[in-house]
Amino acid sequence: MPRFQPGDTVRVVDLHKPGHVRIPFFVRQKTGVVERHCGAYPNPEELGHGRPGLPPIDLYRVHFRQAHLWPDYVGPAHDTLEIEVYDHWLVPA
Repeated sequence: MPRFQPGDTVRVVDLHKPGHVRIPFFVRQKTGVVERHCGAYPNPEELGHGRPGLPPIDLYRVHFRQAHLWPDYVGPAHDTLEIEVYDHWLVPA
């Protein structure tokens, strides 16, 4: 059972992991809303180091208001960005 459901508000934590970790800096410490659960997959951060990446980790599509991501954003207030985020980067907001 996924920890988050569509409509849940979540915050992306900064785990301070080195290397290529598949989570952009501009969403770390930002709040978004879960759009959907995408399934559970091996952890790509572990796969990148030759490890099996198990157990699988839940992956979510999360949308963010662009104005919340970039303070100088001048586009429409309703513009959003959606990215996929693994569960270990998320906490309830």
